[in-house]
Amino acid sequence: MESIFRTEINRLIWEYNGEKIWIEPWGKDSLRLRCTMEAQMPENRDWALLSQPEIKVEIKIDEKCSAITNGKLTCHINENGFVKFENEKGETLLAERWQNRQNVNNRISLMIPGRELKPIPGGLYKAIVRFEGIEGEKFYGLGQRQEPFLNLKGCELELAQRNSQVNIPFVLSNRGYGFLWHNPAYGRVSFARNCTTWVAEVTPLIDYWVTAGDTPAEIVEKYMEVTGKPPMMPYFASGFWQCKLRYRTQEELLEVVREYKRRGLPISVIVIDFFHWQQQGEWCFDPKYWTDPEGMVKELKEMGVELMVSIWPTVDPRSRNYSEMKRKGYLVRTDRGVRTQMIFKGNEVFVDFTNPDAQKYVWNKVKENYFRYGIRIFWLDEAEPEYSVYDFDNIRYYLGPNLEVGNIYPMLYAKAFYDGMMQEGINDVINLARCAWAGSQRYGAAVWSGDIHSNFETLRKQVCAGLNMGLSGIPWWTTDIGGFFGGDPNDKKFRELIIRWFQYGTFCPIFRLHGYRLPTGEDIGDGDTDIHDVDTCGPNEVWSFGEEAYEIIKDLLFLRERLRPYIMEQMKAAHEKGTPPMRPLFYDFPNDNEAWNIEDQFMFGPDILVAPVLYEGARSREVYLPSGTEWRDVNSGLVYEGGQYIKCDAPLKIIPLFTRKEASIQIKS
Repeated sequence: MESIFRTEINRLIWEYNGEKIWIEPWGKDSLRLRCTMEAQMPENRDWALLSQPEIKVEIKIDEKCSAITNGKLTCHINENGFVKFENEKGETLLAERWQNRQNVNNRISLMIPGRELKPIPGGLYKAIVRFEGIEGEKFYGLGQRQEPFLNLKGCELELAQRNSQVNIPFVLSNRGYGFLWHNPAYGRVSFARNCTTWVAEVTPLIDYWVTAGDTPAEIVEKYMEVTGKPPMMPYFASGFWQCKLRYRTQEELLEVVREYKRRGLPISVIVIDFFHWQQQGEWCFDPKYWTDPEGMVKELKEMGVELMVSIWPTVDPRSRNYSEMKRKGYLVRTDRGVRTQMIFKGNEVFVDFTNPDAQKYVWNKVKENYFRYGIRIFWLDEAEPEYSVYDFDNIRYYLGPNLEVGNIYPMLYAKAFYDGMMQEGINDVINLARCAWAGSQRYGAAVWSGDIHSNFETLRKQVCAGLNMGLSGIPWWTTDIGGFFGGDPNDKKFRELIIRWFQYGTFCPIFRLHGYRLPTGEDIGDGDTDIHDVDTCGPNEVWSFGEEAYEIIKDLLFLRERLRPYIMEQMKAAHEKGTPPMRPLFYDFPNDNEAWNIEDQFMFGPDILVAPVLYEGARSREVYLPSGTEWRDVNSGLVYEGGQYIKCDAPLKIIPLFTRKEASIQIKS
C-alpha cells in the first residue's frame, strides 16, 4: 500500500483524502508548514518570507509517525495528520488540539479537529488552526494593539488593519519559540487558557512558520532573517522631528524652523502634512501656498533640516489622474454599491498598491513633484488603508479580495517607495507609515501609532504597543508626542501630559512631535474658504506649552542629541541583526522571571532602563531593576543591586532612568 508520507527534495509531505501538508526548513532552527485541499499546493505566496539557502535537515519516515528536524526544532506528524513541534530537549512547543474522543462503542464524540479548511460555497476555504493551551505561557508581539497589555495571553484579537491597529501576525512565546501566521487574510486569533486559535476567513491554504530559540533575542533574530531586516537608518532620522496638523504655507513652515535655529534648539526633520496639494490623488504642491519648493528645500538643508512630505493613497474623482488610473486598473474596487471608499473632502477611492504597475505610477508622480526637489523622506499616511466603513468583504484588490489578501496592503505601499528610492540611489531608505505587515521593515518602514487620543490612559497603552511592535519586527517606531486628538496648549493638565509624553518619546526609536491641537479649524485669513483653509490646529511647537514645559522639553531635546551616537549603535544592531532598540526587560534579561511580568518599563538599547511616568499627578513610581547586574540611577547617581523593586522620586522634570553600572553613556549634560 502506498504510504501517506513521502519526501520531496528537503520537504516532508503528508497526503490523505485530498489534504496535503508540506513541512520544510525555512531559516535556521525553523520550519514552514503549508496545508491545502486544493489540487496543487498554492505556491508563489511567499508574502513575508524571503527565499532561504538550502539547509540540511533530518527526515524520518515511519508509517505511524514521521518527523523532520531542522537544528533545534522538530515537527512530528502522525498517520492521522496530527502535528506537534518539539525543541531539541524533546519538550513540546506547539501541539494541535484535536478533541476527538472515542467511547466504548467506538463512536467519536466532540469531533473538534485541530486543523480545518472549511469550504466556502463557490470559493476558497476558511482556515482554522487550534493549538493546545499551556498554563503559564505568555505571548508577545502581534503588531500594535491599543490594549493595556504587553502579554497577550487571554486576549482575542482581530487580524486586520485599522487606524492605530497594526496587524503583524507574529508572536514570541516565553516557552522558547516564535510563530508567524503567514497569511494576509482577514481573521482572528484567540490566546485562550485552554486553546490558541488562528483563523483566516478566506484562503486557499494554511501557512505558518515556527522557530525555536533559547532566548527572545535569538528568536527575533531568526524571524528577522527570514522576513528581512531594515536598511541602516540615516543619521538625520535619529534627531528631533517637528510636526503638527498642519503648516499651511511655505513661509509658515520656514518660520518655524528659523525660530528653532534662533533659539539654538536641535531639529532634524520638519513635516508638511496633508492638503498641501490641490486635489487628492495629484501628489504635488499647490503653488498658491507652496510657491518655491526647490528654494524651500534648499533653505531647510542649509539649516541642517530634512523635509518630510505627507502622501495619501486617496484619489478624488475630480483629480487630474483619476480617469487614467481607473482605466488602467490602478484603483481599489468595491464589489457592491458605489465606488467610494473614503469620504474626506470628497468621495475618494484608494490606490491599489497590490498592483505593481500602480506602485510605479504613484512613485513616478512623487519623483517628479517632490523627490526632484531634494525631498527624501515621505509620510505614507492612511496606510491601512482607512476605509470610512471597514466593510472588508466589499473591497477587492489586484491580488484578490480584501478578505483574502488585504492585510498585505501597507507592506506593498512601503515597497513602492522603497523600490523607487533605491532606483534613485537612496540606500538608507526611511519613510513614515501608519501601518505595516510582516516584512514591512525591509522596505524602510518606520511606523507610528496612529491617530490616538491625548490622555494618560492612551499614553500607557503606547508603551505596550511600541514594545510589541519591536518584537514583531518593526524596530523603527514612534507616537504622536502628546497624542493626536485634542490637547489645549494652554491647559495645565495637557501641559503635564505633554511633558511626560516628551520624556517617554525621548527614548523611542524615533523622536517626533505631532498633534491636532486646540483651537482647530482656523482660517488662513486670505478671504478664501477652500478645502485648504480647514483642518488646521493651534500651536504645537516646543515653546507652545508654557515656560515650565519649555524648559523641561528643551533639556530633553539636548538629551536626545547627546544620545544620538548611542542610538545609531542601536540602529546598526537593528540593521545587522533585527534587534529592536526599544524592548521589554526580558529581552536582555530572559533568565529573570520577574522581568517577563514588567509591562511599563523598557530597555533602550542594552544599557539604558527607562521607567516613564504614566499617571496624571504622579511624582514618584516603583521601578524594577533586573537581576544579573548593578544599576546606576541617572538622576541621583546611586547604585543598586539588580533583582529588586525600588521607589523613585519623579517630580515633573524627572523621568526615572538607570544605566548598567559599567556603561559609559553621556546622559547628564
